[in-house]
Amino acid sequence: MSAHSLLLLPGDGIGPEVMAEVERLIDFFNKKGKVRFETSTELVGGAAIDKHGVPLTEEALGMARAADAIVFGAVGGPKWDKVAYGIRPEAGLLRLRKELDLFANLRPAICYPALAEASSLKREHVEGLDILILRELTGGTYFGEPKEIVTLENGQKRAVDTTVYTTFEIERIARVAFDLARARRNKVHSAEKRNVMKTGVLWNEVVTATHAREAKDVELQHILADACSMQLVRNPKQFDVIVCDNLFGDMLSDEAAMLTGSIGMLPSASLGAADAKTGKRKALYEPVHGSAPDIAGKGLANPIAAIASYAMALRYSYGLVKEAELIEKAVANTLAQGYRTADIMQPNMRKAGTAEMGKAIVEEVEKLAA
Repeated sequence: MSAHSLLLLPGDGIGPEVMAEVERLIDFFNKKGKVRFETSTELVGGAAIDKHGVPLTEEALGMARAADAIVFGAVGGPKWDKVAYGIRPEAGLLRLRKELDLFANLRPAICYPALAEASSLKREHVEGLDILILRELTGGTYFGEPKEIVTLENGQKRAVDTTVYTTFEIERIARVAFDLARARRNKVHSAEKRNVMKTGVLWNEVVTATHAREAKDVELQHILADACSMQLVRNPKQFDVIVCDNLFGDMLSDEAAMLTGSIGMLPSASLGAADAKTGKRKALYEPVHGSAPDIAGKGLANPIAAIASYAMALRYSYGLVKEAELIEKAVANTLAQGYRTADIMQPNMRKAGTAEMGKAIVEEVEKLAA
C-alpha cells in the first residue's frame, strides 16, 4: 500500500467546516486500502494569530515543506481586521506561496450541466463550459517593492504598489500554460495590458518568444486583460487556457467563478517547480471562496470547492487520476440528483447544508467505486 503525506490547514470561518467534508473522503480512500493518506493538521491565519501571535508558525511552515501536498481551507474575518498588516491572516497564505515558490495557480471554471441555470449567464453560453485560468502567483503587484503608504510634506498621503516581472518568471508560467493546453484543447490566451503597462509589454514579448521556441504546436492568442474580462461574459466557451499575471488572474478567475453558478464551486491548485531529482512539485490546493464569516459555524457553506480541490491534489500531486475522476463524477451525480447548498439553490431542488452535501458526495463515491 502506498502512503502519501498530506497537510490540512483548515484556517478560519467556513474553512474548518468544508475541510471536515474533505476528511470524509480521505477516510474513504484510507479504508478502501489501495492508497493511504497520512494526514496532519495545523493552524493558519486568524486561528494561528489567536494561539501563536502569527498567521503561520515556523513549525507549520516546516510541515508544509515536508508534506507531499497541502489542502487549505480559508483565512480571515472581521475579528482580525485591526491586527498589524504584517501579521494579518492572509499573510500566512501569502508566506506559504512565497516560501514554497508556488508560482503557478490553476483555477478551473467548469459548469456542471445541473447548474447551467444557476449561472449569471444564459444556459447556452455556459453549458459545457470548461476553461482553466492560470495565474502567476508569486510576482507582480502583490509582491513588488516598494509597497507603502507615505505622508507627503503637504499632509497628503500617497500609496504605492509596484508591479515587477522578470523574463524568468514569465517564461516558467508560459511553459506551464502550454503544457496544460496540450492535455486539453491545445489553445492558450495570454492576457495582459501591453497598451499601458511596461510589464505587459515584457509579458507579451516573453510569452511570444517562449511559444516560438518551445510550443509551436499549441495555438497562442494574445488578448488585453480588460477585453478578456468582457469576452468571458460575452462568449466564455471560446477559451481553453488563459494565462495572466497575479493581479489580472485574481480578478479574471473570480469573474469566471460566477459563470459556473457560484464561487463556492471552484477549486484551485498552486504548484511549484518540478524537483530536478524527483520530478515532484510543492503544491497547495484550496477553494477559491473566502472564509465567509457571515455564515461560519452555521453549516451552510458549500463544500464542493474544497472537495474538488482535494480531487485536484489526487490528480496533480499523487497521480491518482482515476480517484480524482471518481470524485468529480460523484459531484456531478450529486448535483444531478438535486442536492443544492444555499449559494446554488434553485426551484424544486433539495436544499442541503455543508455536512449533508458532503455525505451525499461520499455516498456517491462509494457507489461508483463499488
